[in-house]
Amino acid sequence: MDSLPKQFSQQLALVAVALAVGGGAGWAGHYYVSQASSAPAEDAAAEPPPAVKTSLTTAAQAAPNPLTIDPMGENQNFIALAVEQVGPAVVRIDAERTVPEISPDAFNNPFFRRFFDEQEMPPSELPDRLEQGTGSGFILSANGQILTNAHVVEGAKTVQVTLRDGRDFEGKVVGVDSVTDVAVVKIEAANLPTVQIGSTQDLAPGQWAIAIGNPLGLDNTVTAGIISALGRSSNQVGIPDKRVQFIQTDAAINPGNSGGPLLNDRGEVIGMNTAIRANAQGLGFAIPIETAKRIADQLFANGEVLHPFLGIQMVELSAEMVDRLNEEEQLNLKIDNDDEPGVLIVGVLPDSPAQAAGLKIGDVIRAIEGDPVDSPPDVQARVEATKLGGTLKLDIHRDGRDQTIDVKPAAMPADLR
Repeated sequence: MDSLPKQFSQQLALVAVALAVGGGAGWAGHYYVSQASSAPAEDAAAEPPPAVKTSLTTAAQAAPNPLTIDPMGENQNFIALAVEQVGPAVVRIDAERTVPEISPDAFNNPFFRRFFDEQEMPPSELPDRLEQGTGSGFILSANGQILTNAHVVEGAKTVQVTLRDGRDFEGKVVGVDSVTDVAVVKIEAANLPTVQIGSTQDLAPGQWAIAIGNPLGLDNTVTAGIISALGRSSNQVGIPDKRVQFIQTDAAINPGNSGGPLLNDRGEVIGMNTAIRANAQGLGFAIPIETAKRIADQLFANGEVLHPFLGIQMVELSAEMVDRLNEEEQLNLKIDNDDEPGVLIVGVLPDSPAQAAGLKIGDVIRAIEGDPVDSPPDVQARVEATKLGGTLKLDIHRDGRDQTIDVKPAAMPADLR
């Protein structure tokens, strides 16, 4: 759905590369397509877990309860201890989904189609195919609540969950949130090992990071590295827009790791492994555990997450962007090049909270609730933190004047999630 005037859209195409590199364009919580893919399913025999002493939650408890460790000698380092602590609570997830078969290009070429009876196999009637994939997850509660990525289980017809001890369970997808790429699965079991939830509050680049998962179907794979950076946006990660500020790590993350835990040196979960940069090595990204757990709690309680929504399309403002837009006479825009940071509104969705509040194409958002914003992720973070029914004060710059506009975010429409 596009609310941009035709001539505005055509002219913006001239600076599309600048938009993509300079900050990305996307509805403020509009659409999200997952990028990190699951690995092809492979048969892999799980080795029996080492003997550990466990302190387990009861089925009625939702809070995680960590395993306790018996040291295995002087050569046991902190990575091995963390893996021994968390490993039993990391699961393999095999999902099957039905997807439309893609028609060969030859069937769409009139030159070739004239040699065939079009009624034999028109592209629109090609049979669906079964797609299989493998991902990871980790157990939040002793009664079988599991956290994973949305792109691992979204649209799945069947989900099979395999524990490290070799037991298999049929999984039920309780809820999926494509906006953050978080999903939750439930298995019918009791007295399961659980992870210990940590915090990213004191996380800093240079600290240790440990990833556990099932890359390429290789169960119980452990990799280690450091925290490389914090607060990476979807545009920086190279995936379609998500309402997540990602953790960057150089711990090896590969297809099939999606949904597995990222640990600190104490064996606490600080993130959920989610994405990699296909064109580079040593660039993995995880959803902070606070975000993943907040979404998971809502999915288990309600089956869905209602995200606050404004309904604007926006790009990061830069001096070069201002100059190029001002030069396009057909856009009929005049944006002050005052070197002040801000976010330019380039689209307003019809019947949205933004339109109701009077926001317009060409407005520059300078601050929200008095806090400066200079990128679309800044705006999204402030909107996401707003309670539905609340009000946001946007300081904007329009036609050479500063003004404040009150906007009441609404729940994001289901067709835009």
